[in-house]
Formats: sequence, C-alpha cells, structure tokens
Amino acid sequence: MFKSILVFLTLILSLCPIHCRKLHVINFQWSDFYPASFTWDQSSEHFVVGSHRQQQLLSISDAGVAVSLLSDDSLPENSSFFGLALDRLHHRLLAVVHRPATPSTPSFSALASYHLATFNQLFLAPLPPSPFPNSTVPNDVAVDFSGNAYVTDSANGVVFKVNIDGEASILSRSHAYGNSGLNGVVYNAKGYLLVVQPNTGKLYKVNVDDGTARTVILNKDITAAERIAVRSDGIVVAVSKYKLYFIKSQDSWSEGVVFDETALEEERQASAVAVGAEDRVYVLYGNVKEGIMGNSEREGFSIVEVESEKESKEENVWIFVLFGLGLAYFLFWRFQMRQLVRNMNKKTA
Repeated sequence: MFKSILVFLTLILSLCPIHCRKLHVINFQWSDFYPASFTWDQSSEHFVVGSHRQQQLLSISDAGVAVSLLSDDSLPENSSFFGLALDRLHHRLLAVVHRPATPSTPSFSALASYHLATFNQLFLAPLPPSPFPNSTVPNDVAVDFSGNAYVTDSANGVVFKVNIDGEASILSRSHAYGNSGLNGVVYNAKGYLLVVQPNTGKLYKVNVDDGTARTVILNKDITAAERIAVRSDGIVVAVSKYKLYFIKSQDSWSEGVVFDETALEEERQASAVAVGAEDRVYVLYGNVKEGIMGNSEREGFSIVEVESEKESKEENVWIFVLFGLGLAYFLFWRFQMRQLVRNMNKKTA
C-alpha cells in the first residue's frame, strides 16, 4: 500500500517541471537596434524583430542568436519598422514603415511586403494622406485570409487597407474613435478587426467590409494598451509599457472581460506582444524610449515570456484535483481487491 501511494506522489511531483516551469527569457545582442516590433514565425520557430532605429529585420532564436534577415536600403533614410505581421497563406512578411518629418525632409508612411523565402521586396505601398490635420503615423498591421492588410494610425482615428497588390485606401475613420489615434490591431476570421486605443484604454471592433466601428464593452479599460495579440483559444492579450492584460469574450466581442493583469518591468518598458510556440505569450523589451532620446550605446534587448497567474493557478488546481481523484479510486480498487482475495482464501480453506 505504501509503495502504491509513493508511486502516485512521484507522478504528481513529476508534473511540476511542466506546469511549474521557469518562464522563457531570450536575451539578444545587436548594437543600436532598439526593437519596436516583433512577430513569431512558426515555420522557422524564430521571432522576427523590427528596429526603431534601422531599416533592418532580425531573426531571433530561442537561444538568443540574432541573424539579419534583411536590410532594405530602398527605404527612406531614418525609417523604422513599427509593426510586423506574417501572411503565411501568401508567403509574405508585412512591415509598417515610417519616417517622421524633419525640417529638411517630409514624413513617410508605407506598408512594405517581403517574400518569406527570399526576403525580396514585393511592394512598398505609400499610405494615403490622413483626412485629419495630423500627419499619418502608422503603427501596427494585421492581415486577413485574402491577403488584405490593415494598418492603424497612431496619430489619428484611421484604419488603412492595403490589398494583396499593394493598393492602399482608407477603410475606417469612424466617429467612435473620437480624436485619438489607434495602435495595436488583430484580425478575426469572422470578418472584423480588434483595435486598441491607448489614450482612452478602449477596444474597438471594426468591420472589414465597410469600416464601421463600435466600442467593445469591457469590465475595465485597458489603460495605455499599445499592442495586442490573440492566442489560438481566442484570448486576447494587450500590452502597455507596464502591464499585460488578458481579455476574453463569449459573444464575438460585443462585450469582453479583463480577467487578469500582469505587471511588467517598468524600467525597460515593453513595446510589443506576440504569441509564440504552444500559445505562450511574449513581450518585447526594446528600450524604445531610450532610442528615441538618441542613445546609441545599448546592445542588449530581451523577449520575455509572460503568463496569467490566474490561469496558471487554475490549471495547477485542476491537475492536483484529478490526481487526487485518481489516487482515491486506485486506493478504493486496492481495498476491493484485498477484500476479494481474503474472501477467496476463506472459501479455499
């Protein structure tokens, strides 16, 4: 009996390395890079990272090995890669390109498309002028199954659409956005976008056919959320510089519930969020604010896995409950078998 109990305790403890594992941290080196955007490439099992300071994209492995994927000299000088999205169905990488205006040069805003196998540029689509007084500052990009890309404007309440041939137009400039810009965006297969507005902490549902938008009713604002990503189970994660929000919906995002918040490292300030292998959530610490201030000395940056403490606790509780029930059933079975053997021995005697 003691040996049986020991076996079950060993099985329970053996789960701890799986469900109580240390979170994944990827540190990588690249001088003066200051990454502002990243996405997960499932085929290569690497992250693709875009720079705030260089016209360059890096591939980052689990071990933190950084390799240059492309350096696009055709882009205007001092351009940045603000947002990235993989279009796996059409074998493309989409990158939001922006150069702010200076006294001697105008601003430049576009969406670049690169072939995934060669990283040759397929097109560079300049975005239409903003219908508002502020100049366009493109921020993030999402793509649908037909290859249409959707780019947000962080200076104005605008969503641009760029079709698979590189033709750009304005999809949405709804009054629902007010006077604030839009940042993170993801595409839902049911035909709509989810877009965050950092100034108000609101989440919007945008129809990709006609550009109409409505506010998703949340139990709390996702304050200063700048980028979002979505897991395969439909959970949306939204990142601000200091927090990661976990959000779910049961009605196709008419309403949503912020069910957990995880504090992030305040000093380094997270700049983006992505979902990697096995639905693990990662944030990018690119020290972008430091790069904006003109610092060019930093070489080290990090991609850090973050989990919902609430989900982790619930998962562990269920594991121990199931094993407890299994242990109880096993002990009951052993008791029944012992009784059966005793009864058979009495009959034999």
